[in-house]
Amino acid sequence: MVANNLFTTLASCVFFMAIVAWVSYQKTKGAVDTRDGYFLAGRGLTGVFIAGSMLLTNLSAEQLIGLNGSAYGFNLSSMAWEVTAAFATICMALIFLPRYLAGAFTTLPEFLNSRFDDDVRRMSVLLFMVGYGLVTIPSVLYSGSIAVLLLFDVPSLLHVSYSEGLWITIVAIGCIGAMYAIFGGLKAVAVSDTLNGVGLLIIGVIVPVIGLAALGDGSVSQGLSIITSDHTHKLNAIGGPEDPTPFGTIFTGMVFANLFYWCTNQYVIQRTLGAKNLAEGQKGVLFSGFFKVMVPFMMMIPGVIAFHLYGEGLSSIDQAYPKLISDLLPAYLGGFFLAVLLGAVFSSFNSLLNSAATLFCLDIYAPMKKTPPDDRQMIKVAKIASVVIALFSFVVAPLLQYAPDGLWQIIRIFTGFYNIPVVVIVIVGLFTKRVPALGAKVVIVFHVLAYGLAKFVFDDIITIHFLHLYAILFVIEVAIMLAIGAIRPRPEAWQYVRRDLVDLTPWRFAFPVAFSLLSAVIFLYLLFSPIGLVGGVTNLFWLLVVGLLGLNVAGWWLSRRRPPTVYS
Repeated sequence: MVANNLFTTLASCVFFMAIVAWVSYQKTKGAVDTRDGYFLAGRGLTGVFIAGSMLLTNLSAEQLIGLNGSAYGFNLSSMAWEVTAAFATICMALIFLPRYLAGAFTTLPEFLNSRFDDDVRRMSVLLFMVGYGLVTIPSVLYSGSIAVLLLFDVPSLLHVSYSEGLWITIVAIGCIGAMYAIFGGLKAVAVSDTLNGVGLLIIGVIVPVIGLAALGDGSVSQGLSIITSDHTHKLNAIGGPEDPTPFGTIFTGMVFANLFYWCTNQYVIQRTLGAKNLAEGQKGVLFSGFFKVMVPFMMMIPGVIAFHLYGEGLSSIDQAYPKLISDLLPAYLGGFFLAVLLGAVFSSFNSLLNSAATLFCLDIYAPMKKTPPDDRQMIKVAKIASVVIALFSFVVAPLLQYAPDGLWQIIRIFTGFYNIPVVVIVIVGLFTKRVPALGAKVVIVFHVLAYGLAKFVFDDIITIHFLHLYAILFVIEVAIMLAIGAIRPRPEAWQYVRRDLVDLTPWRFAFPVAFSLLSAVIFLYLLFSPIGLVGGVTNLFWLLVVGLLGLNVAGWWLSRRRPPTVYS
């Protein structure tokens, strides 16, 4: 596709990217001159930009390649990572976000400083910065570059070696992505993410439709009939012990992994902290949950289509989506697809970069200064920090190709060092009054040691799934904090200090929308299960679907009688 139409592809890609850049610039002129303007978009983000930014921050090239590959090689069990995130977005909208906005926090460590002490703040910042700098930012940059290499064969186009092509792609993607974070702050990130999110949704619809048409000899309905009647085990989302995501893990560690990501991870929640008001924040978070429910159709069904088209003839499951795109996507859409793919990579990269700079400035640099720095100085330091972090990621990212166990294993192992202790500390901190800072410090040290021993020393003995290990450590660490709170409680109960900088009136329809979102998750698991499409739709499926619809109608009717109240 690219070799024969290189100029057209690149020209159209540049055109679409230029539109995104121009709109982002127009939306951010004069809006990044203050601290809140640069780090929190002036606390003026609406639900549309919050949802669009959260979606693109979360979805990147590794999902396009990895999820479709998993569907091609196994089944739909890995959709659990995407659709069950809807539960975490509900928790964020209804439980965490009202408390974050009431305290007018800019970063999560700022909340931990308020709840515990400055030492806990420093320890949490250290966890985030090490995780972002050594693993998360380089891995996003690396995986995005790999996707571009696989889909567009950059080494052949530029007549360079694979390693040279990887370096070139990493630096090019990194430099362009960094510009949004460095010069435009959070608002530029949010605006560009939303525009690229529209493109991703368009591509997410086009690719399955074209694939089904190809499978059905020009008929989409015939292609749909083929995948729902032949090899229907590919549509099974109820993962067994040998599948990539066993069904049981949904109810153990995956819950806590998603709670960390959607409710406490700085680079995800930062755009919600910049919400115009609580209602807009709740809309954005809940809408992003609905987008996550759509992911199996956009990013896994193409993998199933690839299985029906190519059988088991591909050399690697990760070739499923690139092969489908290369064979089926019309040449005139090549540039648009490349722009969307790069936009998804830029989004995750520049969001991480912006959040890492925010953490450094507000939780390391500012507390070190005897005299609080003014807004101009803070923004200057943030830009310098972004440049340094970006350059560091350019060095680390290519080294991930030498990881002996692969990229996914590296991400999985090292994220586990900080996700569970952070979510434990935040939950216990929010919902208890007497647990002291000592409890948080003990949990951080305990988790790093216990998790490190389990994964690197006793890994031949402790062979349980890593998500089950997450759940076990979560329970132990909550118990540790509660026990310390009982033995050595704070002298005085912690008092939540409110700083109502935005309107805290909840969205009137937050609860019924949350219930509908949860119902959508249940519906997906009913649809992609042995009582649904796997083996043929049963009467029980229709009975349960009618029940879900009835509950939703009742929930929406009751919401009309419930007036909105200000959060307290």
